[in-house]
Amino acid sequence: MLDEKTQDFIRTHREEDVRRLALKPASENVDLRMALQQIEGWQTARRKLPSWAERDGILYPPRLPMEQCSSEQTARYKQALVKRLLDNNGTEAPHTLMDLTGGFGIDFSFLAPLFDRAVYMERQPELCRIAAHNFKTLGLAQAEIRETDSSLSPDEWPDAACCFVDPARRDTAGRKTVAIEDCEPNLSILQEAIRRKAAFSLIKLSPMLDIRTALRTLAHVAEVHAVSVQGECKELLLVVTRQKPEKTACHCVNLGTEDPTFTFTLTEEEEAACTYSDTPGRFLYEPNASVMKCGGFRSLATRYGLRKLHPNSHLYTSDHSCRDFPGRTFAIEDCCGFGKKELKRLLNGLGQANLTVRNFPDTVAGLRKRLKLREGGNAYLFATTLADGRHVLLRCRKAEPQ
Repeated sequence: MLDEKTQDFIRTHREEDVRRLALKPASENVDLRMALQQIEGWQTARRKLPSWAERDGILYPPRLPMEQCSSEQTARYKQALVKRLLDNNGTEAPHTLMDLTGGFGIDFSFLAPLFDRAVYMERQPELCRIAAHNFKTLGLAQAEIRETDSSLSPDEWPDAACCFVDPARRDTAGRKTVAIEDCEPNLSILQEAIRRKAAFSLIKLSPMLDIRTALRTLAHVAEVHAVSVQGECKELLLVVTRQKPEKTACHCVNLGTEDPTFTFTLTEEEEAACTYSDTPGRFLYEPNASVMKCGGFRSLATRYGLRKLHPNSHLYTSDHSCRDFPGRTFAIEDCCGFGKKELKRLLNGLGQANLTVRNFPDTVAGLRKRLKLREGGNAYLFATTLADGRHVLLRCRKAEPQ
């Protein structure tokens, strides 16, 4: 798809700034538009898809598909998840992968090796051509490309062990969307057809989507996976089965850290008894982004033997150091209200601090201005509300589990 002169241009300039390159005249017979697309794509892949960036011959799509595609970390997580599901389900269904929303094909490329046959469906011709080239380069002999709008032809879908769907989360004007009904394809309409064709499906949704809303929209959700990368929630994954599951398990995952995966069921969360505290103990615990996303707040307190500071604060405390907590652990050095004398004592000698507000009637920016503190340093301040309704400021330092 690229002539030799364009490939030479890419090899020569791929470390350079794409915006500056666009302003320079290109050599004769160089497809500058395609060259710049490949250079920008490769530069993104170095960070997002390192194993692809190291491989010669990969073609990259325009900027939007590169922005929307999964990172290698999250794609490998989905690969491990689907492998577990296949092992658990056996091989009753035909050993076929069906990807209804192929895109750049990152997730497809990591899932396809698990199957004898892998069907990639995509309605954009350019993405289909790029995928066909890349799958051949990657040695995915089981890949089958279908240039089609998959939502219009469910009767033509293959019977599959697994269906993967990553709906486009932009409207016709290019604005980002979150709700399942506003994405393409609309899974609230297609979900019955998917259950007929696939033994199970893996659905990737916006990390901004409320989980309870997703569960009300989609039936037969057996598992929810909130996948964070180094503290930022990147993906919300749902596993949907043909039969209605007895319970829905939530998996809170934080890739790139030592945080353990915290798993709970929605039934467990509903039934969990949680102790609240109006007196902070020796340690403070802040759940990671995936736990915050899934909302297993009472289950977390019960599982780790912690007290919650307030029903809506989502901060925890104990007098003992808790091992393997899925989030950050701090040693509490002091606690005070917001009277002038109290604050003066707690802030004595402090010129900068890392400030967090949870269930508190002010913003970080507003409180930082009020306290006259620069950002950073080794001190951590948490402004929050205790179980008795008092607003307090906790001065903490990072603590290693004992």
